[in-house]
Amino acid sequence: MKIRSDRRFAVERVSRQHLDLAYVRAGQRGATPLLMIPGGPGLGSVLPYRHLRRMAAQRGFDVIMVEHRGVGFSRRDRTDEDLQLEHLTITEVVEDLVAVLDACAIDRALVYGTSYGGYLAQVLGATHPERVSAMVLDSTYASVDDFDVSRVYLRRLLWDGDDPSSEGAAAALRALVEAGKVTDDQAAIVVPLVYELGGIPLLTRMLMAVNAGRRWQWDRLAAMVGAELTRVRAYVMEFDLAGVINFRESYAQKPDGHPLDPALLYASVADRYPSFEGEPMNVPAALPNFTWPVAVVSGARDIRCARPVAERIRDLTPHGLLVPFDGMAHSIMDSHPTAALEISRSVARGDLHLLPAQTGRLAALRGGGRSALFARMLNLSLMGTRRATRE
Repeated sequence: MKIRSDRRFAVERVSRQHLDLAYVRAGQRGATPLLMIPGGPGLGSVLPYRHLRRMAAQRGFDVIMVEHRGVGFSRRDRTDEDLQLEHLTITEVVEDLVAVLDACAIDRALVYGTSYGGYLAQVLGATHPERVSAMVLDSTYASVDDFDVSRVYLRRLLWDGDDPSSEGAAAALRALVEAGKVTDDQAAIVVPLVYELGGIPLLTRMLMAVNAGRRWQWDRLAAMVGAELTRVRAYVMEFDLAGVINFRESYAQKPDGHPLDPALLYASVADRYPSFEGEPMNVPAALPNFTWPVAVVSGARDIRCARPVAERIRDLTPHGLLVPFDGMAHSIMDSHPTAALEISRSVARGDLHLLPAQTGRLAALRGGGRSALFARMLNLSLMGTRRATRE
Protein backbone atom coordinates (compact mmCIF):
# COMPACT_ATOMS: atom_id res chain seq x y z
CA MET A 1 0.00 0.00 0.00
CA LYS A 2 1.44 3.33 -1.10
CA ILE A 3 0.97 6.34 1.17
CA ARG A 4 1.72 9.89 0.15
CA SER A 5 0.96 13.37 1.44
CA ASP A 6 -0.31 16.47 -0.33
CA ARG A 7 1.08 19.26 1.84
CA ARG A 8 -0.82 22.00 0.02
CA PHE A 9 -4.00 20.93 1.78
CA ALA A 10 -2.61 18.87 4.70
CA VAL A 11 -4.32 15.88 3.09
CA GLU A 12 -2.83 12.40 3.33
CA ARG A 13 -3.45 9.89 0.57
CA VAL A 14 -3.55 6.11 0.38
CA SER A 15 -3.32 4.25 -2.91
CA ARG A 16 -6.53 2.28 -3.42
CA GLN A 17 -6.54 0.44 -6.73
CA HIS A 18 -7.65 3.09 -9.22
CA LEU A 19 -7.43 6.22 -7.02
CA ASP A 20 -5.35 7.92 -4.38
CA LEU A 21 -7.84 8.11 -1.54
CA ALA A 22 -7.69 11.25 0.59
CA TYR A 23 -8.00 11.47 4.36
CA VAL A 24 -7.11 13.86 7.17
CA ARG A 25 -5.90 13.23 10.69
CA ALA A 26 -5.66 15.53 13.71
CA GLY A 27 -4.74 15.17 17.36
CA GLN A 28 -2.03 13.38 19.24
CA ARG A 29 -0.89 10.02 17.89
CA GLY A 30 -1.55 7.36 20.47
CA ALA A 31 -4.62 9.13 21.84
CA THR A 32 -8.07 7.54 21.56
CA PRO A 33 -8.64 6.82 17.85
CA LEU A 34 -11.89 8.37 16.59
CA LEU A 35 -13.04 7.62 13.05
CA MET A 36 -15.74 10.16 12.14
CA ILE A 37 -17.87 9.43 9.06
CA PRO A 38 -20.02 12.28 7.69
CA GLY A 39 -23.30 11.81 5.87
CA GLY A 40 -24.05 11.99 2.19
CA PRO A 41 -23.50 10.53 -0.31
CA GLY A 42 -21.78 13.58 -1.70
CA LEU A 43 -20.75 15.44 1.43
CA GLY A 44 -17.08 16.26 1.81
CA SER A 45 -15.08 15.26 4.87
CA VAL A 46 -11.97 17.42 4.57
CA LEU A 47 -13.05 21.05 4.19
CA PRO A 48 -16.47 21.15 5.95
CA TYR A 49 -15.17 19.66 9.21
CA ARG A 50 -11.95 21.52 9.92
CA HIS A 51 -13.41 23.09 13.09
CA LEU A 52 -14.80 19.74 14.26
CA ARG A 53 -11.37 18.13 13.96
CA ARG A 54 -9.75 20.91 15.96
CA MET A 55 -12.35 20.44 18.68
CA ALA A 56 -11.84 16.67 18.67
CA ALA A 57 -8.07 17.06 19.01
CA GLN A 58 -8.54 19.44 21.94
CA ARG A 59 -10.65 16.78 23.66
CA GLY A 60 -7.93 14.16 23.49
CA PHE A 61 -8.85 12.28 20.32
CA ASP A 62 -6.70 11.09 17.46
CA VAL A 63 -9.39 11.89 14.89
CA ILE A 64 -9.46 10.53 11.33
CA MET A 65 -11.84 11.53 8.55
CA VAL A 66 -11.88 9.90 5.11
CA GLU A 67 -12.95 11.85 2.04
CA HIS A 68 -15.68 9.67 0.52
CA ARG A 69 -14.77 8.34 -2.91
CA GLY A 70 -16.47 10.32 -5.65
CA VAL A 71 -16.26 13.52 -3.58
CA GLY A 72 -13.78 16.39 -3.31
CA PHE A 73 -10.19 15.22 -2.89
CA SER A 74 -11.26 11.62 -3.66
CA ARG A 75 -13.38 12.39 -6.71
CA ARG A 76 -10.88 11.68 -9.48
CA ASP A 77 -8.80 8.64 -10.39
CA ARG A 78 -5.11 8.62 -11.29
CA THR A 79 -5.85 9.71 -14.85
CA ASP A 80 -7.54 12.84 -13.42
CA GLU A 81 -10.96 11.70 -14.58
CA ASP A 82 -14.07 11.33 -12.45
CA LEU A 83 -14.32 7.86 -10.93
CA GLN A 84 -16.23 5.33 -12.99
CA LEU A 85 -19.67 4.42 -11.68
CA GLU A 86 -18.67 0.79 -11.10
CA HIS A 87 -16.11 2.00 -8.56
CA LEU A 88 -18.71 3.90 -6.55
CA THR A 89 -20.18 1.31 -4.21
CA ILE A 90 -20.79 1.04 -0.49
CA THR A 91 -18.48 -1.95 -0.32
CA GLU A 92 -15.62 0.08 -1.76
CA VAL A 93 -16.38 3.04 0.50
CA VAL A 94 -16.19 0.82 3.58
CA GLU A 95 -12.96 -0.78 2.38
CA ASP A 96 -11.61 2.76 2.04
CA LEU A 97 -12.20 3.25 5.76
CA VAL A 98 -10.29 0.07 6.54
CA ALA A 99 -7.41 1.10 4.25
CA VAL A 100 -7.06 4.40 6.10
CA LEU A 101 -7.10 2.70 9.50
CA ASP A 102 -4.32 0.46 8.18
CA ALA A 103 -2.36 3.46 6.92
CA CYS A 104 -2.68 5.11 10.33
CA ALA A 105 -1.61 1.86 12.09
CA ILE A 106 -4.85 1.84 14.08
CA ASP A 107 -6.13 -1.60 14.96
CA ARG A 108 -9.45 -0.56 16.52
CA ALA A 109 -11.25 2.77 16.66
CA LEU A 110 -14.28 4.43 18.17
CA VAL A 111 -16.44 4.86 15.08
CA TYR A 112 -18.84 7.81 14.87
CA GLY A 113 -21.15 7.83 11.86
CA THR A 114 -23.99 10.24 11.12
CA SER A 115 -26.86 9.69 8.68
CA TYR A 116 -25.43 7.86 5.62
CA GLY A 117 -22.14 7.76 7.53
CA GLY A 118 -23.92 5.85 10.29
CA TYR A 119 -25.02 3.27 7.75
CA LEU A 120 -21.42 2.96 6.57
CA ALA A 121 -20.34 2.52 10.20
CA GLN A 122 -22.76 -0.38 10.57
CA VAL A 123 -21.51 -2.05 7.39
CA LEU A 124 -17.96 -1.57 8.68
CA GLY A 125 -18.95 -3.23 11.95
CA ALA A 126 -20.60 -6.11 10.13
CA THR A 127 -17.71 -6.78 7.74
CA HIS A 128 -14.72 -5.82 9.92
CA PRO A 129 -15.83 -6.19 13.55
CA GLU A 130 -12.22 -6.49 14.71
CA ARG A 131 -11.65 -2.81 13.79
CA VAL A 132 -14.34 -1.39 16.08
CA SER A 133 -13.93 -0.67 19.80
CA ALA A 134 -17.21 1.24 20.23
CA MET A 135 -19.71 3.05 18.06
CA VAL A 136 -21.87 6.16 17.93
CA LEU A 137 -24.73 5.94 15.43
CA ASP A 138 -26.14 9.42 14.96
CA SER A 139 -29.45 10.01 13.12
CA THR A 140 -29.04 6.97 10.93
CA TYR A 141 -30.83 3.99 9.42
CA ALA A 142 -30.08 0.29 9.03
CA SER A 143 -32.15 -0.57 5.96
CA VAL A 144 -33.92 1.03 3.02
CA ASP A 145 -37.16 -0.02 4.74
CA ASP A 146 -36.42 2.53 7.46
CA PHE A 147 -37.18 5.37 5.06
CA ASP A 148 -40.78 4.17 4.83
CA VAL A 149 -40.98 4.15 8.62
CA SER A 150 -39.81 7.76 8.68
CA ARG A 151 -42.26 8.77 5.93
CA VAL A 152 -45.19 7.40 7.92
CA TYR A 153 -43.92 9.20 11.03
CA LEU A 154 -43.60 12.50 9.13
CA ARG A 155 -47.13 12.37 7.77
CA ARG A 156 -48.76 11.46 11.04
CA LEU A 157 -47.02 14.32 12.77
CA LEU A 158 -47.18 17.17 10.27
CA TRP A 159 -50.04 16.30 7.91
CA ASP A 160 -52.51 14.37 10.06
CA GLY A 161 -51.61 16.22 13.26
CA ASP A 162 -51.88 13.07 15.36
CA ASP A 163 -49.74 14.66 18.07
CA PRO A 164 -51.59 17.39 20.02
CA SER A 165 -48.54 19.65 19.68
CA SER A 166 -48.70 19.55 15.88
CA GLU A 167 -52.47 19.50 15.36
CA GLY A 168 -52.78 23.24 14.66
CA ALA A 169 -49.79 23.42 12.32
CA ALA A 170 -50.99 20.38 10.38
CA ALA A 171 -54.44 21.90 9.96
CA ALA A 172 -52.88 25.17 8.72
CA LEU A 173 -50.72 23.27 6.24
CA ARG A 174 -53.67 21.30 4.87
CA ALA A 175 -55.62 24.54 4.46
CA LEU A 176 -52.80 26.16 2.48
CA VAL A 177 -52.55 23.17 0.16
CA GLU A 178 -56.32 22.97 -0.32
CA ALA A 179 -56.45 26.70 -1.12
CA GLY A 180 -53.69 26.30 -3.69
CA LYS A 181 -51.34 28.70 -1.87
CA VAL A 182 -48.62 26.04 -1.79
CA THR A 183 -48.14 22.88 -3.82
CA ASP A 184 -47.64 19.36 -2.54
CA ASP A 185 -44.15 19.34 -4.06
CA GLN A 186 -43.17 22.53 -2.25
CA ALA A 187 -44.62 21.35 1.05
CA ALA A 188 -42.69 18.09 0.83
CA ILE A 189 -39.45 20.08 0.62
CA VAL A 190 -40.02 23.05 2.92
CA VAL A 191 -42.16 21.72 5.77
CA PRO A 192 -39.76 18.98 6.98
CA LEU A 193 -36.81 21.38 6.80
CA VAL A 194 -38.52 24.14 8.77
CA TYR A 195 -39.75 21.66 11.37
CA GLU A 196 -36.26 20.24 11.84
CA LEU A 197 -34.80 23.73 12.15
CA GLY A 198 -37.23 25.08 14.73
CA GLY A 199 -40.00 22.64 15.52
CA ILE A 200 -43.69 23.49 15.57
CA PRO A 201 -43.22 27.17 16.62
CA LEU A 202 -41.02 27.98 13.61
CA LEU A 203 -43.21 25.97 11.23
CA THR A 204 -46.30 27.79 12.50
CA ARG A 205 -44.65 31.16 11.84
CA MET A 206 -43.71 30.07 8.33
CA LEU A 207 -47.25 28.91 7.54
CA MET A 208 -48.70 32.16 8.91
CA ALA A 209 -46.36 34.18 6.70
CA VAL A 210 -47.32 32.21 3.58
CA ASN A 211 -51.02 32.54 4.37
CA ALA A 212 -50.53 36.31 4.63
CA GLY A 213 -48.89 36.37 1.21
CA ARG A 214 -45.35 36.84 2.53
CA ARG A 215 -43.70 33.79 1.05
CA TRP A 216 -40.22 34.84 0.03
CA GLN A 217 -38.64 32.70 2.78
CA TRP A 218 -40.76 29.71 1.73
CA ASP A 219 -39.70 30.09 -1.91
CA ARG A 220 -36.08 30.60 -0.92
CA LEU A 221 -35.99 27.38 1.09
CA ALA A 222 -37.73 25.41 -1.67
CA ALA A 223 -35.11 26.55 -4.19
CA MET A 224 -32.22 25.99 -1.79
CA VAL A 225 -33.16 22.39 -0.93
CA GLY A 226 -33.95 21.51 -4.52
CA ALA A 227 -30.50 22.73 -5.60
CA GLU A 228 -28.70 20.45 -3.13
CA LEU A 229 -29.02 17.51 -5.51
CA THR A 230 -28.02 19.40 -8.65
CA ARG A 231 -25.64 22.21 -7.64
CA VAL A 232 -22.02 21.18 -7.16
CA ARG A 233 -20.20 22.93 -4.32
CA ALA A 234 -16.69 21.67 -4.88
CA TYR A 235 -15.17 19.84 -1.89
CA VAL A 236 -18.34 20.51 0.14
CA MET A 237 -21.34 18.85 -1.53
CA GLU A 238 -20.94 16.87 -4.77
CA PHE A 239 -24.03 14.71 -5.09
CA ASP A 240 -23.80 14.79 -8.88
CA LEU A 241 -21.36 11.86 -8.96
CA ALA A 242 -21.58 10.18 -5.55
CA GLY A 243 -25.38 10.16 -5.80
CA VAL A 244 -25.09 6.96 -7.81
CA ILE A 245 -24.46 5.16 -4.50
CA ASN A 246 -27.69 6.56 -3.11
CA PHE A 247 -29.91 5.44 -5.98
CA ARG A 248 -28.24 2.11 -6.72
CA GLU A 249 -27.72 0.77 -3.18
CA SER A 250 -29.22 2.79 -0.35
CA TYR A 251 -32.49 4.47 -1.36
CA ALA A 252 -35.40 2.58 -2.90
CA GLN A 253 -38.30 4.83 -1.91
CA LYS A 254 -40.67 5.93 -4.67
CA PRO A 255 -43.37 8.66 -4.57
CA ASP A 256 -46.67 7.14 -3.50
CA GLY A 257 -49.05 9.98 -4.40
CA HIS A 258 -49.74 11.02 -0.81
CA PRO A 259 -48.89 14.39 0.80
CA LEU A 260 -45.55 15.33 2.33
CA ASP A 261 -43.60 12.74 0.36
CA PRO A 262 -39.82 13.04 0.86
CA ALA A 263 -39.34 10.77 -2.15
CA LEU A 264 -40.45 13.56 -4.49
CA LEU A 265 -37.15 15.40 -4.14
CA TYR A 266 -35.08 12.37 -5.14
CA ALA A 267 -37.53 11.42 -7.88
CA SER A 268 -36.85 14.77 -9.54
CA VAL A 269 -33.27 13.66 -10.40
CA ALA A 270 -33.67 9.86 -10.45
CA ASP A 271 -33.50 9.65 -14.24
CA ARG A 272 -29.85 10.74 -14.08
CA TYR A 273 -28.80 7.66 -12.12
CA PRO A 274 -29.02 3.86 -12.28
CA SER A 275 -32.06 2.21 -10.73
CA PHE A 276 -31.98 0.59 -7.31
CA GLU A 277 -30.29 -2.81 -7.41
CA GLY A 278 -30.29 -3.77 -3.75
CA GLU A 279 -28.50 -3.18 -0.48
CA PRO A 280 -24.96 -4.52 -0.19
CA MET A 281 -25.89 -6.60 2.84
CA ASN A 282 -28.59 -7.23 5.44
CA VAL A 283 -27.44 -4.83 8.14
CA PRO A 284 -30.30 -5.47 10.62
CA ALA A 285 -29.35 -9.16 10.62
CA ALA A 286 -25.78 -8.23 11.52
CA LEU A 287 -26.58 -5.85 14.39
CA PRO A 288 -27.16 -8.60 16.99
CA ASN A 289 -23.51 -9.60 16.47
CA PHE A 290 -22.14 -6.20 17.50
CA THR A 291 -20.21 -6.95 20.70
CA TRP A 292 -19.16 -3.36 21.47
CA PRO A 293 -21.03 -0.47 23.14
CA VAL A 294 -23.31 1.40 20.73
CA ALA A 295 -24.74 4.87 21.44
CA VAL A 296 -27.78 5.40 19.19
CA VAL A 297 -28.21 9.18 19.04
CA SER A 298 -31.60 10.53 18.00
CA GLY A 299 -33.06 14.03 17.90
CA ALA A 300 -36.80 14.25 18.52
CA ARG A 301 -37.17 16.56 15.49
CA ASP A 302 -35.32 14.19 13.16
CA ILE A 303 -37.87 13.13 10.58
CA ARG A 304 -35.38 11.82 8.01
CA CYS A 305 -34.34 9.03 10.38
CA ALA A 306 -37.20 9.19 12.85
CA ARG A 307 -37.15 8.06 16.47
CA PRO A 308 -38.81 4.66 15.77
CA VAL A 309 -35.88 3.84 13.46
CA ALA A 310 -33.37 4.70 16.18
CA GLU A 311 -35.28 2.59 18.68
CA ARG A 312 -35.20 -0.39 16.32
CA ILE A 313 -31.43 -0.11 15.89
CA ARG A 314 -31.07 0.14 19.67
CA ASP A 315 -33.19 -2.96 20.17
CA LEU A 316 -31.20 -4.99 17.65
CA THR A 317 -27.77 -4.24 19.14
CA PRO A 318 -26.95 -6.24 22.31
CA HIS A 319 -25.12 -3.32 23.94
CA GLY A 320 -27.02 -0.47 22.35
CA LEU A 321 -28.41 2.48 24.29
CA LEU A 322 -30.67 5.23 22.98
CA VAL A 323 -29.37 8.77 23.56
CA PRO A 324 -32.49 10.89 22.93
CA PHE A 325 -32.39 14.66 22.45
CA ASP A 326 -35.66 16.57 22.78
CA GLY A 327 -34.77 19.78 20.96
CA MET A 328 -32.53 18.57 18.17
CA ALA A 329 -33.04 17.31 14.65
CA HIS A 330 -31.07 15.32 12.09
CA SER A 331 -27.31 14.82 12.66
CA ILE A 332 -26.12 16.02 16.03
CA MET A 333 -22.62 15.93 14.54
CA ASP A 334 -23.59 18.74 12.16
CA SER A 335 -26.07 20.71 14.25
CA HIS A 336 -24.21 20.51 17.59
CA PRO A 337 -20.63 19.22 17.16
CA THR A 338 -19.77 20.00 20.78
CA ALA A 339 -22.45 17.60 21.98
CA ALA A 340 -21.33 14.98 19.44
CA LEU A 341 -17.78 15.07 20.77
CA GLU A 342 -18.90 14.93 24.39
CA ILE A 343 -20.95 11.86 23.52
CA SER A 344 -17.85 10.35 21.92
CA ARG A 345 -15.78 11.10 25.00
CA SER A 346 -18.34 9.46 27.29
CA VAL A 347 -18.44 6.35 25.11
CA ALA A 348 -14.63 6.21 25.03
CA ARG A 349 -14.52 6.39 28.84
CA GLY A 350 -17.05 3.58 29.18
CA ASP A 351 -19.77 5.92 30.49
CA LEU A 352 -22.34 5.15 27.83
CA HIS A 353 -24.98 4.34 30.45
CA LEU A 354 -24.82 7.90 31.82
CA LEU A 355 -25.62 9.63 28.53
CA PRO A 356 -29.46 9.44 28.42
CA ALA A 357 -29.67 11.50 31.60
CA GLN A 358 -27.21 14.08 30.28
CA THR A 359 -28.81 15.07 26.98
CA GLY A 360 -30.29 18.26 28.41
CA ARG A 361 -26.89 19.39 29.63
CA LEU A 362 -25.22 18.42 26.35
CA ALA A 363 -27.80 20.30 24.29
CA ALA A 364 -27.16 23.43 26.36
CA LEU A 365 -23.41 23.43 25.68
CA ARG A 366 -22.03 26.22 23.55
CA GLY A 367 -20.88 25.31 20.09
CA GLY A 368 -23.92 24.83 17.87
CA GLY A 369 -23.25 24.15 14.19
CA ARG A 370 -24.19 26.05 11.04
CA SER A 371 -27.75 24.75 11.02
CA ALA A 372 -28.38 26.22 14.48
CA LEU A 373 -27.25 29.64 13.26
CA PHE A 374 -29.42 29.36 10.15
CA ALA A 375 -32.43 28.42 12.30
CA ARG A 376 -31.97 31.51 14.49
CA MET A 377 -31.72 33.77 11.45
CA LEU A 378 -34.84 32.25 9.88
CA ASN A 379 -36.75 32.56 13.15
CA LEU A 380 -35.84 36.25 13.50
CA SER A 381 -36.87 36.90 9.93
CA LEU A 382 -40.26 35.25 10.39
CA MET A 383 -40.85 37.02 13.67
CA GLY A 384 -40.35 40.27 11.77
CA THR A 385 -42.83 39.06 9.17
CA ARG A 386 -45.39 38.29 11.85
CA ARG A 387 -45.07 41.80 13.33
CA ALA A 388 -45.51 43.33 9.89
CA THR A 389 -48.59 41.18 9.31
CA ARG A 390 -50.18 42.34 12.55
CA GLU A 391 -49.52 46.00 11.73
